Amino acid sequence: MRMTDLIAKKRDGGRLTTEEIEWLIRGYVSGEVPDYQMSALCMAILFRGMDDTEVLDLTMSMMRSGETLDLSPIRGVKTDKHSTGGVGDKTSLVLCPMVAACGAKIAKMSGRGLGHTGGTIDKLESFPGFVTGISEERFFENVNRIGIAIAGQTAEVCPADKKLYALRDVTGTVPSIPLIVSSIMSKKLAAGADVIVLDVKCGSGAFMKTPEQARELAEGLTRVGRLAGRKCAAVITDMDEPLGFAVGNALEVREAIDVLAGRSEAGELLELCLTLGSFMLSLGGLAENEDEARARLRATIADGSALAKLADMVEAQYGDARAVYDTSLLPAAACVVEVPAASAGYVKHIEAENVGLVSMHLGGGRATKESEIDLSVGVVLHKKVGDRVEAGESLASDAAKAAEAAELLRRCYTLSGEPVAREPFIKGVVR
Repeated sequence: MRMTDLIAKKRDGGRLTTEEIEWLIRGYVSGEVPDYQMSALCMAILFRGMDDTEVLDLTMSMMRSGETLDLSPIRGVKTDKHSTGGVGDKTSLVLCPMVAACGAKIAKMSGRGLGHTGGTIDKLESFPGFVTGISEERFFENVNRIGIAIAGQTAEVCPADKKLYALRDVTGTVPSIPLIVSSIMSKKLAAGADVIVLDVKCGSGAFMKTPEQARELAEGLTRVGRLAGRKCAAVITDMDEPLGFAVGNALEVREAIDVLAGRSEAGELLELCLTLGSFMLSLGGLAENEDEARARLRATIADGSALAKLADMVEAQYGDARAVYDTSLLPAAACVVEVPAASAGYVKHIEAENVGLVSMHLGGGRATKESEIDLSVGVVLHKKVGDRVEAGESLASDAAKAAEAAELLRRCYTLSGEPVAREPFIKGVVR
């Protein structure tokens, strides 16, 4: 088998066989297939696409390139959730404890943030002492005992994806739907859950800019999941403005705790968690239908069991669980700078990606993988799309003493003289 033949075959619109895909992934991971040939194939895939069988074969070959997590030692239905990334997306911090409190098992592998998108692992490390690199034995023990564990991804999971994504990032082939699907689903399938629910973001702060692009991705993800024998659903949600009000690690943890404690719905955050959670429970057979599932999820907030589940997870991973009930124990910035509006009006648009970049420049995110994060800094939005604002009233605040960041944050807002209607937050569902 020759790589040049596979490149030419895909260039001309041909279909790669299972054996050919397995050969090229094995060769790429081992170094026998060089970057320049793989980048040529990725560009051919970008233009020519792949059919469902090819995408499934690519996904499974990437999954088998490294270790997979065998969750059979965990009793019960294992559920997982994935987000395609956004600004202020602290969904897992709210959703996972709620779902675990309803009896599902959450054995979740999560990543760190890079650029303007935050990572769940970074947020969890806001809890003093919290350890994300726990052993497999401890991981299984925690899930069996308390129903939930969230750990960092290991280098041994899907090495083909790590290598291929880095190549796509510098060769202009990131937008290929088949390559995005195989990247996401190879990791999700390697994590071993029975039920996978996907939050596919669209808008200015997301990779998929339009609902149509997001639906194409959502359909591709759920098809591969079903073909691989998993129960899947996807929800297409808005990322034209940040999710909730807080952007930044410890700030987002505080907001998540406020939602679990019933003190806030944080804009659309609670609604998103109820929607995703209703699919996790109903597909997992833990609720008769989505309405029953939503009612059970709401009950975990009302009776305090979801907040208690978060505290249990923090303690089980060596963190200070007191911070769940006393958020003053979380990292806090020494100074807060308000961002006053220059004029009165209605908020028409918030440039979500740029808000994320402001938080990153304050130290709340990584410009490179080697960047150190300041867990205390970030941005809190006081006004969202559709809200009325008076001249001089604070649009937002940044939790760090940075006048230049305040000016950049002000520019993220577009005001209108006329009232602004909010677009629907949930753009669609793919079952």
